[in-house]
Amino acid sequence: MRYGNLLETIGNTPLVELKSFSPHPGVQIYAKLEGFNPSGSVKDRVAMKMIEEAEAGGRLQPDSILIEPTSGNTGIALAMISRIKGYQFVAVMPDNVTNERRQILELYGAKIIFSDGKLGSNGAVRLAKELVQQDDRYVMLYQYGNEANPRAHYEGTAVEIIRDLPDIDIFVAGLGTGGTLTGNARRLKEYNPAIKVVAAEPQQGDGVQGLRSLEDGFVPPVLDQSLLDGKILVSSLDSIRRTRQLKDQEGIFAGPSCGASLHAAIRVASSLERGKVVTILADGGWKYLSEDLWTRDLEQIEDSLEAKILW
Repeated sequence: MRYGNLLETIGNTPLVELKSFSPHPGVQIYAKLEGFNPSGSVKDRVAMKMIEEAEAGGRLQPDSILIEPTSGNTGIALAMISRIKGYQFVAVMPDNVTNERRQILELYGAKIIFSDGKLGSNGAVRLAKELVQQDDRYVMLYQYGNEANPRAHYEGTAVEIIRDLPDIDIFVAGLGTGGTLTGNARRLKEYNPAIKVVAAEPQQGDGVQGLRSLEDGFVPPVLDQSLLDGKILVSSLDSIRRTRQLKDQEGIFAGPSCGASLHAAIRVASSLERGKVVTILADGGWKYLSEDLWTRDLEQIEDSLEAKILW
């Protein structure tokens, strides 16, 4: 297939059946492999949509400097697109993210400003908001509160799912910014109100990579909780176990948050006698290789989980 440029390859990711995880013969689990996007994650969709809408609305000018609080995937996506479009980009991120993420951002020419890793993503958000007040050239698209975030999934991801699996019964995704859940849920329920939507949410105080617990006190503005039919709490260890199983059983090298989404999808699927479950695998595993999550003993990983932000 021929494309005019790299940005045209965003979206239309594969939907793959995970046969080895099916709990019953009448139940199928499918994974939307978002690591196939050009920068390696679902955030390419969101970053592209936010930039396009900011350009159309006149927020972005030739001398604008994009700035975004991010712990990785969104920043990498924005850096890639900014490089192609000619914008400067500043990523505000916790100082305990993986080395791969720092290196990729620098590769794309992004400037990195580090926030206190102990404060997590909330600390990065606060610092980015302070910086925006200091320079009029800064434009913060703010994925947590930007309606282009869920709109990217409403107009893209969900349309692809309906096209490829029109008889979907349940949709499962991790709770991060809320955009993936909200945008997909809105479109899927318009298509068929009987479709159920379930969030994979980390246990309170447990840093599942890529996700956030609503119990920790921050509810993303773009999240519409009325669209959710349920949520399943997932621990970091469950997430990593499932991520390893994805590699071993299906050959899919995915990021840690994908294990949480898969764990929730398996829980949901196990309650069905018949049905089709779709889950989002948000990124690939190559951005996390330095953490050695796939070969170390789980006990060693558990001891180090609190020291890193991998999402």
